[in-house]
Amino acid sequence: MEIPVVRNVLEANDKMAVQLKGLFARHGILVLNMISSPGAGKTSVLERTLSDLRGEFRMAVIEGDLQTDNDARRVAATGAKAVQINTDGGCHLDSNMILEALSNFDLADIDILFIENVGNLVCPVEFDCGEDHKVALLSVTEGDDKPEKYPLLFNLSKVMLLNKVDLLPYVDFDVERAKRFATHLNKELTIFPMSCRSGEGLEGWYDWLRTARAAKRG
Repeated sequence: MEIPVVRNVLEANDKMAVQLKGLFARHGILVLNMISSPGAGKTSVLERTLSDLRGEFRMAVIEGDLQTDNDARRVAATGAKAVQINTDGGCHLDSNMILEALSNFDLADIDILFIENVGNLVCPVEFDCGEDHKVALLSVTEGDDKPEKYPLLFNLSKVMLLNKVDLLPYVDFDVERAKRFATHLNKELTIFPMSCRSGEGLEGWYDWLRTARAAKRG
């Protein structure tokens, strides 16, 4: 039986998310909600993306962590505008937190907004933050059965970034098995094996961003 208070919280969040979607649409901002386990490489992916594409897009990041502003300082070092949200033990970001964080930005100066959610494969998936797409990150240092164990994220995501492929010779990870689990859940899922260290696969991800941004602008 679904607990009423949980249902009410999600319904309130979804109403706020609809408002956010309208706000982002009016400004033509592509919004991506980045979700992964801790240590999968969200911040490293963002650092590399922000650095490599800063000549093409005006990008900003909302960082979600339990404590510290370490990740926000890392992405800000690329020149992107970054705002930190500390949840003080909360396991996810929600639409109200995103709305409050937006007061720190000039939305007219943003092409792409990345939301780096709290490291967690469960709670962040259930809370719509007004994003256009969820992006799942999975690293080869994790189990290749993660899509099977945490199906909702991979079912709802538009993209899966399979990170740290430069470490494949040193870990027990079956890429095809991970892909098979993920695409069984979501046949439209786009998967990019990649490495922030070597640069392998990044151009495919960047091309996807270019296409998604162009589609958002209409």
